Amino acid sequence: MNTINDAPLVWLQNKRTSVHKDGNAVNCLLPNGVLQETLAFHAQLPGYAITPLKRLSNLASRLGLGEIWVKDESDRMRLNAFKALGGSFAIYRFICRELGVSRLAFSELMAAEVRARLGEITFASATDGNHGKGLAWAAQKLCFPCIIYVHKQTSQARIDSIREYGAKVRIVDGNYDDAVRQCEQEARANGWQVVSDTAWPGYEDIPRWVMQGYTTLLSETQEQLAYQGIMRPTHIFLQAGVGAFAAAMIAYYQKIFRENAPISIVVEPRTAGCLYHSMQISDGLPHSISGDLDTIMAGLACGEPSLLAWQIIKDYADFVITAPDYVAAKGMRMYGVPLKGDPFVVSGESGAVTLGVLNFIMEYKGAAELRAQLGLDANSQVLLINTEGNTDPEYFRNVVWNGTYAVPEAYC
Repeated sequence: MNTINDAPLVWLQNKRTSVHKDGNAVNCLLPNGVLQETLAFHAQLPGYAITPLKRLSNLASRLGLGEIWVKDESDRMRLNAFKALGGSFAIYRFICRELGVSRLAFSELMAAEVRARLGEITFASATDGNHGKGLAWAAQKLCFPCIIYVHKQTSQARIDSIREYGAKVRIVDGNYDDAVRQCEQEARANGWQVVSDTAWPGYEDIPRWVMQGYTTLLSETQEQLAYQGIMRPTHIFLQAGVGAFAAAMIAYYQKIFRENAPISIVVEPRTAGCLYHSMQISDGLPHSISGDLDTIMAGLACGEPSLLAWQIIKDYADFVITAPDYVAAKGMRMYGVPLKGDPFVVSGESGAVTLGVLNFIMEYKGAAELRAQLGLDANSQVLLINTEGNTDPEYFRNVVWNGTYAVPEAYC
């Protein structure tokens, strides 16, 4: 018997977006000039290159859409994910603050006199995989020690990829949120500096810098769209764990386009829908969910919203959708076996869920109301962001080769 937990889409429309906003939360997150600063900083990093914006024209035609654009972050600095953009910029801003300066070139960060003034610093964070690897990479580039906390369900492949960049990994007996708490406690006891993408009371500056760092990928995207004669997407689908990435992307477009920003659709795993849960309660506050948060979407398995991200999402996210694992698995297969003429995309579980959701919105009979509410049609320019590539090879093969997490027959 099918239940709501089996359904491919469960959604909420955010009623708060119809209320006039003063823009304070957006301007606090993204003050004037910061978008240019983040892009200029990242352009100096070793291995930096603009990631591809891929066009799935034949799939768009099949689904009755104008165009589907995919920003493919699987190519980011050979790290298989976008997360290093946030960690590297946060470390940079932290160093600037410690030195009492507003700007530093990357070459200056490596200078002996700068290192002497900074002294010994150990960076630490909790992760589901990609943030930890990105932070380890950034710390290694700047020759700082790094300690990463992961929860007990983290795959060995993800742990090994973090260790590859010189970080020590500590495994916590609990879920992601337990790893966050243990990291914060041990960092405070040992004098380490936490660089987290989730914020809590009294800890907001660094998560804000992490979120600012993520915006580089949309600055690139807008340039790439402009080259194609597109001013902006009409819709943007954003995967969410604690909400930092989704909130940063929403804030970017609010900053640039204000009331003409794209319609934003935030997507979460069905078993880790803390943003959906918070919006469902509808008291303007973030709310946590408990449990083991078990999902193949490892990068999104979070039960506690980031306080900083929630300030954006509660007022500016247009829709929040939860989806079961088979929707992410279908998205992986759709990317990996494209229609003739469309480009191939290597996408992991967390990266592909938005494509799976878009497909069900357009083809699932039970989504007709949502499709109408979103106004998705032949004029729509839809932006997806493939946030990760093949970050867990065993899972990837099981899904793409062996067809695990197949779509239930009732929803085919």
